[in-house]
Amino acid sequence: MRFQAFARQDRRLGKPALAGQTDVGGDAGATMVNSFPRTQTTLVRRTKVVGIGVHRGQPVSATLIPAEADTGIVFSRTDLSPDLSADIKASHENVLSTELCTVIGTSPDNSIATIEHLMAALRGMGIDNARIEVDGPEVPVMDGSASEFVDAIRQAGVKTLNAARRYLEVTRPIHIEHGASYATMRPHQGTLFDTTIEFDTALIGVQTVTVELTPDTFNRELAAARTFGRVEDVEKLWSMGFARGSSLENSVAIAGDQVLNPEGTRWPDEFVRHKALDAVGDLALAGYPILGAYRSYRGGHKINAMMVEALMKDRSAWRIVDAPATRIKGQAGLAPAIAQPAFKAAND
Repeated sequence: MRFQAFARQDRRLGKPALAGQTDVGGDAGATMVNSFPRTQTTLVRRTKVVGIGVHRGQPVSATLIPAEADTGIVFSRTDLSPDLSADIKASHENVLSTELCTVIGTSPDNSIATIEHLMAALRGMGIDNARIEVDGPEVPVMDGSASEFVDAIRQAGVKTLNAARRYLEVTRPIHIEHGASYATMRPHQGTLFDTTIEFDTALIGVQTVTVELTPDTFNRELAAARTFGRVEDVEKLWSMGFARGSSLENSVAIAGDQVLNPEGTRWPDEFVRHKALDAVGDLALAGYPILGAYRSYRGGHKINAMMVEALMKDRSAWRIVDAPATRIKGQAGLAPAIAQPAFKAAND
């Protein structure tokens, strides 16, 4: 077996502080009770992360750049010629694949893979507008979680803009199924992720995590959760030319019912927390912060993308609203009792 190759990963990247073990720190994490932001946000200054791509195993960087109001999140490839490198809006309309990760693009040639962890960090930290310049075909995997992207956002700083922030409020339930997986989106006066996974190994089994999403809960409960996989599956991907950058530095490797990483897991249920993190990033492709409760069972990138598509196609299931005035305190495992805010429908 070749699982020893996991340990040969280039160790140029330092280990991040684990958001699940330390206080968020700094101004961004000081507020434990978060009101819904009423204005859009961007970064104060540009920031850059450098690592390797998980599939090609090549060095790659992503530069996060402040952007004007109503820009949204926009990716661009700096390694392509100008005639190919059109802007790629982080939108469900631009999803090209969800097979091994989430890939967006305007064409197969002008595409960017593995955007989900960075998108989760941007949504989790409440960043509405940014340009992301990537000098390769995939976002760097970093440590397999969103921690280092969160660190970069905190170091860059968050700036409010003189433009109203708008939300997508779910007004009636939507249910979808795909094989043994299913997902439901229902009305909720906040942003709730209720995630359940089930694997046929005693190491994982059935795990559930429920998080009311705020910058604090994202940092504390989800950001540091790493991607994971079975050694035999990774070896199959290696033989197919994928996952060339996978290692113990950026993945939780499972062999039978054992974790191969010397440090073990960051939580006993790190596996389901990572699936919830992926869902935060994938649902950010709706284009607006969602006011609703998303429940998934045995979910993944495919069913997350299916939910966004189903939601956006059913115009009767949602409306665009201004920010509510309610203040919530998010806690993992609990759906906090909050007052019913008076929503104001915005003109589309």
